[in-house]
Amino acid sequence: MNLKIGSLFWLMGLCFWVFLFCCSFSTVSADTVGGGNKVGGTVFINGKSPIGKIDDDFVCATLDWWPPEKCDYGTCSWGHASLLNLDLNNKILLNAIKAFTPLKLRLGGTLQDKVIYDTEDHNLPCTQFVKNTSELFGFSQGCLPLYRWDELNTFFKKSGAVIIFGLNALYGRSFRNDGSAVGAWDSSNAESLIRYTVGKGYNIGGWELGNELSGNGVGTRVAANQYAFDTVSLMNLVQNIYSDVEPKPQIIAPGGFFDQNWFSDFLNKTAKSLDVITHHIYNLGPGVDTHLIEKILDPSYLDGEANTFSRLQSTINSSASSAASWVGEAGGAYNSGRNLVTNAFVFSFWYLDQLGMASAYDTKTYCRQTFIGGNYGLLNTTTFVPNPDYYSALLWHRLMGRKVLATSFSGTKKIRAYAHCAKQSQGIALLLINLDNSTTVEVKITFNDSSTSHHKHKLHRLHRLHKDHHRHRFHRTKVIQFPGGSKTSEMAREEYHLTAKDGNLHSQTMLLNGNILTVNASGDIPSLEPLNVNPSGPITVAPFSIVFAHIPSVVLPACR
Repeated sequence: MNLKIGSLFWLMGLCFWVFLFCCSFSTVSADTVGGGNKVGGTVFINGKSPIGKIDDDFVCATLDWWPPEKCDYGTCSWGHASLLNLDLNNKILLNAIKAFTPLKLRLGGTLQDKVIYDTEDHNLPCTQFVKNTSELFGFSQGCLPLYRWDELNTFFKKSGAVIIFGLNALYGRSFRNDGSAVGAWDSSNAESLIRYTVGKGYNIGGWELGNELSGNGVGTRVAANQYAFDTVSLMNLVQNIYSDVEPKPQIIAPGGFFDQNWFSDFLNKTAKSLDVITHHIYNLGPGVDTHLIEKILDPSYLDGEANTFSRLQSTINSSASSAASWVGEAGGAYNSGRNLVTNAFVFSFWYLDQLGMASAYDTKTYCRQTFIGGNYGLLNTTTFVPNPDYYSALLWHRLMGRKVLATSFSGTKKIRAYAHCAKQSQGIALLLINLDNSTTVEVKITFNDSSTSHHKHKLHRLHRLHKDHHRHRFHRTKVIQFPGGSKTSEMAREEYHLTAKDGNLHSQTMLLNGNILTVNASGDIPSLEPLNVNPSGPITVAPFSIVFAHIPSVVLPACR
């Protein structure tokens, strides 16, 4: 009898410890990933070598010049988010930037080409922008007071941000009846600002010339030959002023929409002067479009922007330039975006897909329009509370490393898949986006070390500029094996499941693993804690959800 009781207690104890062991690998709750239908799918990751390499501070956001009077379609969404009136004492603003350590900030936008700097060469009153529909861009000329420039730089130093400043490229030009801007750029006012900046010891990561003046331009345009001449002038100016300063800031241009002929001419004429070529993306159309969500949830529509990335990459590779490619501004929907779409959960589908796609085409930096301002800010324009895309950007920044891996997905077309070497380990980081409203996808991962692969999505044809254009099937496929008894094989997989509050795509509240993400009363950014999952099982991706997975146990040749 005592023996039976002892055996019973032993069995109960064993069950208890098995239970504790299982719980050590947290499973994703039904509330987090539950859905109606369930299907399987496989992510194929080529681990032989990276196909691209992003900057460590790949995630970038913009601060703009628009005053409160900037309105679109009867809505005025900018408030006090301008470089001239933004509340630099707001704790959330500071903490939101510091969380990235560092965040790259691009200062610029449409009105940068109408900004005068109140330096010693400027002898007129320093007036602010005034709305005037008869003027270019709908506003009068504006002015940046030096005291405000000092305030901004004090704030940027405190936040640890890397600053890219957009210079007025229309200064000194005249305008023709055909809408073009002609004549050489007058660099005198820019030179005064740059000299003042260096004299004050302010750290600028790059000087960018102009905004949306390439190709057909927006509002006006400048010919490629002239723009190249002006960019060389900027480079010479910066080299002279920074002669005793290291490191020197990057020379960046043109900050416009990709036009292949214009960009080709420009690149070849700035081969030894240009560090970064920037282009802008607003591929969803105007913010007033009532079909924005339909476009965002359509894989074929998302694939369309791959053509721009591919052609730009080809243009750079065939030129004499060694310039890196950046997306200098991307808000998805132009004219300030659309409330409850471009500042809501649904926009993370578009935004994260863009980050993945851009990386796959060797884009080094991606600047989101905006950090704050308009209806597409990472922060709420009024309250400064982070919108869902802020947390998406922060997770990308913390998890996705510099080396980009060729990735494809076999299964439903509604899954978008991207993989990088991990930032936190020698493992990998995986991004999965489920655009389906009712199907849960159980995702398995296969690692392949061949140099060619079968791509289910057009945007994943990542080797076409490096390998044979016509081979799209796995050849010499080999699944990479890892020692079963090694310590790394026992590491948990870290998963971050992002969903909308109440399943509402228009929600401005994001849930991480079922928990609401929000700042506290002190304006602190919440910690982003993963679920620790047994790495042997598939990754469950719920309908209308996003999953980041950090897999430290997988060490691929590309990531060593």
